[in-house]
Amino acid sequence: MSFANPKSQILNLKSAKFIDLGLIDYKEAWDYQEKLFREVIGKKLANRHLPPEEQQFTGNYLIFCEHPHVFTLGKSGAESNLLINKEQLEKRNIAYYRINRGGDITYHGPGQLVVYPIFNLDYFFTDIHKYMRFLEEAVILTLAEYGIKGERLNGSTGVWLDADHPGKVRKICAMGVRTSHWVTMHGLAFNVNPDLNYFSLIIPCGITDKAVTSMSKELKSTPDMEEVKNCLKKHLAEVFDIEQEA
Repeated sequence: MSFANPKSQILNLKSAKFIDLGLIDYKEAWDYQEKLFREVIGKKLANRHLPPEEQQFTGNYLIFCEHPHVFTLGKSGAESNLLINKEQLEKRNIAYYRINRGGDITYHGPGQLVVYPIFNLDYFFTDIHKYMRFLEEAVILTLAEYGIKGERLNGSTGVWLDADHPGKVRKICAMGVRTSHWVTMHGLAFNVNPDLNYFSLIIPCGITDKAVTSMSKELKSTPDMEEVKNCLKKHLAEVFDIEQEA
């Protein structure tokens, strides 16, 4: 999509820049998110004082990455859901951060696909509930391509398997976001092929009666991460009607 004539397009642009950071330290990725987040908000606030023909496109970004082993605790989370102490974290070489997203505690590590959308929702829709459902839908569509039936669980965010079967329900994708001025950050953690043993060191998302799973566990084989990335990117673009920037 060309930005040569922003006067007629600025209020409905839904293009995004896709960025793949590969395996990156959690704090480094968080700082990068915050930088883009602040830039988008800054442009958005500046636009309020400009006539439509002078307003800038704020940008939208879709970041893909993996992290070394780390636990993150959201602002509504309980420290008691971390089941090991600081010394044990250090011994296992696991980082730990309290962060500014919603939700409770979760794990990130190699083999888990993490996606951080930095979206100006004014270009899409200003509805956080709908935004979360769209993220879930992209993951559900991706799983379907591998023959896995992803579902929503009433009262919970994320993507689940066997959601209607108590005792069998298990989570394959966790979500937690932050928004300010209708700009998003943080996002989703999709278990492709992580070491699920790390989830035993926490109470994932503060939920005690449901298991965690991965694509590799369900398929009994290891899917190609690049293939999964491309599949999820495709479905995020479809669901949000995104055009990829060059």
